Amino acid sequence: MTTTTRSDADAGAPRPGGVDPATIPLDPPIPPRVRTARIVIGAVLAFVAVYAPFYFTAETNRLLSQALYLAVAAMGLNLLTGFNGQVSIGHGAFFGVGAFTSAILIVDHGWSFEATVPVAALLSAAVGVAVGFPALRVRGLYLALITLGLAVLFPRLASKYVDGAGDVALLRPGRSEFTSLVTFLEDDQWVYFVCLLATVVLFLLAWNLVRGRMGRAMVAVRDQELAAATVGVSLSATKVGSFALSAAYAGIAGSLSVMVDRIADGTNPILYFQRSIEFLVAVVIGGAATILGPAVGAFLLIALRRNTEDLIEGKEVLGPAILGAALIAIVFVLPQGVVGGVRSLLARLGRRDAAPTAVDVPSWPPAEGGEQ
Repeated sequence: MTTTTRSDADAGAPRPGGVDPATIPLDPPIPPRVRTARIVIGAVLAFVAVYAPFYFTAETNRLLSQALYLAVAAMGLNLLTGFNGQVSIGHGAFFGVGAFTSAILIVDHGWSFEATVPVAALLSAAVGVAVGFPALRVRGLYLALITLGLAVLFPRLASKYVDGAGDVALLRPGRSEFTSLVTFLEDDQWVYFVCLLATVVLFLLAWNLVRGRMGRAMVAVRDQELAAATVGVSLSATKVGSFALSAAYAGIAGSLSVMVDRIADGTNPILYFQRSIEFLVAVVIGGAATILGPAVGAFLLIALRRNTEDLIEGKEVLGPAILGAALIAIVFVLPQGVVGGVRSLLARLGRRDAAPTAVDVPSWPPAEGGEQ
């Protein structure tokens, strides 16, 4: 009895049926309808983003700016929770670190706002590393409780060790403290465009990150730690790095909030816990583990909160209840978030385009009794 083996040359030869496995793309091409829909959606969003501050009032532009820095912080949480699988309810503390860093440097030391942003990001990232190392020993609900304690503890530390924390008169830098080369814009328009530029840059960085080696390592650790460690992914470096990057995003968002709201508050014991919940809500309703999800969720959250606060005159207590009911309805109808729902719709369009031109790849080896 003789045994025959396939040579290396035979291994790469086309299989019966005329289809070479090497020619089958790993990522199927985007159907024309889906590509067109993405281009149209992107163009409309870009136009609206640039035109909005010239159309709306100063108060509405302030709300839009708040939605933008909320989107940045939510993207940071999305990188940690959506892509890396670590649950955090303490990102309000990193947000506060960034806010107080910029406010103190501007008010007490005369720094320009732009110069404080990198410092706020680095300091927040350092705090994220300090939290990330202990987080290596816990996961799931236990990690959520630890980060929750951080969010509750931060305002107490700020009010104790920061002079004048929460004093509106102290931490109210004006336009003169912010460098601006564009003089034809109103204050609210200029603030909006600064927030918009920061948001676009940080979202592009996140998009490149998740498509690269670091992003693949984060997803691998989220889905299967043991398998990720087997193929050489450093679990500790990936988790701590994700915490640091996520905290840096939240710190930049806190820095932007000082420019928008002109205050860093350390007197409210639950303020930064509320911020943490807002970041998480924005990620969930927008779509976790997506790039546009945090931005969509942030704008939806700001819009819902604005329209439910004074919905029933004299019944302000009903505002939060109505907001909560609206959020529950969104999650119930779109469990994968708004972006996930849009993806499903585009996928249906893609299947309609791909159905007539689908490639039938024959199985190998052929079934018994089939064509040889």
